[in-house]
Amino acid sequence: MTPFTLCADDYAMTPAVTRGILALLEAERISATGAMTNRPHWQVALRELAVFHGRVDLGVHLNLTCGAPLTAMPRLAPGGELPKLPAILRVGVLGRLPLDEIEAEIIAQIEAFAQATGHAPDFIDGHQHVHALPGVRRALLAALTQLFPGAKPYIRDPADSAPAIRARKRHAAKAMLLAGLAAPFGKRMRSAGFVTNAGFAGYSAFKPRDEYGADFARYLIAPGARHLVMCHPGFVDDVLFRVEPATESRPLEVAYFTSPAFADCLAAAGMRLGRLQTG
Repeated sequence: MTPFTLCADDYAMTPAVTRGILALLEAERISATGAMTNRPHWQVALRELAVFHGRVDLGVHLNLTCGAPLTAMPRLAPGGELPKLPAILRVGVLGRLPLDEIEAEIIAQIEAFAQATGHAPDFIDGHQHVHALPGVRRALLAALTQLFPGAKPYIRDPADSAPAIRARKRHAAKAMLLAGLAAPFGKRMRSAGFVTNAGFAGYSAFKPRDEYGADFARYLIAPGARHLVMCHPGFVDDVLFRVEPATESRPLEVAYFTSPAFADCLAAAGMRLGRLQTG
């Protein structure tokens, strides 16, 4: 059985999302989760995460597009609220992002994880893949170089090869777009001494009418040598409706991962859950 990492994004986004992810951690149906340490719920959510240290990969899901930053960002978030993804992408492509502010916020979010948990994160990735986008990735590398001169977390590379994306068929346009935007990211991270995943899947339309199990089976097609699949499970509360467009699809992911169909899918693909950190 070939190991791959199944990572639940958005831990601590809202209390209900956290409950859904914790249910999957307790059931041993995921092997990693990334925490949003700038969210108000983080200080409560971290207490229940501690028991999983060393059992799964626990990381920081860097957030520059949801809620309030931890640091003062008068240029990026002048009103105290982080911008939406299109604004970050547009300004980043134009080379006008305040990289000093972003670097300081990245450091603050990573340090918030380390201070709260008592250990460094196993990995770093980004909400809506913002960590790998033009401009932001420069600030990220500067922050990581400062924070991790020795032992390093692994870094999520949201790009995969065109043949692998085409082989999976579903959501190929979205995967190709991100692969293009993040094209130099993985190579630069590896050149700086950071391990990245090799193979990435999990792109979704977040439509509750879609059959998530059918999508998930395709995520395991053409896996890379260190394959990583993202997912977005959780339950729904009022806070989620206020901050995130992906809502009703989350409980469907929880239901799928706790069902016999998930285990059957892994067996059919010859895959098993594993930690990228340990292989």
